[in-house]
Amino acid sequence: QAQLEESGGGSVQAGGSLILSCSVSSYTYSSACMGWFRQAPGNEREGVALINRRDDTAKYGDRVVGRFTISQDNAGSTTTLVLQMNDLKPEDTAMYYCAADKYHCLAVRTDFDIVGQGTQVTVSS
Repeated sequence: QAQLEESGGGSVQAGGSLILSCSVSSYTYSSACMGWFRQAPGNEREGVALINRRDDTAKYGDRVVGRFTISQDNAGSTTTLVLQMNDLKPEDTAMYYCAADKYHCLAVRTDFDIVGQGTQVTVSS
């Protein structure tokens, strides 16, 4: 089973940028689809972005498309999943979770089997 370890996040002013990273140590089969979702207090989970580990196809949520970019960097048995977040808005404030599983990568989702502990992103106006 994949193990996920997130880093990055923090506080930034509106219009700024942040980079989130997630180390994915796993067998490729169990993490064919990797992604990020977020959850703000009192809100439901929201899919942010995901990427197909085999062909690099990426999908984005409507509220982040054009501002966020997801990518992967493979080195040996570890993959680093990166979320570059630009032009951040106060409504992007949330806990961001790295996630992975063997299921579809057709559209952003939040129902991943394997989820990291999360990293906080706070955007001030």
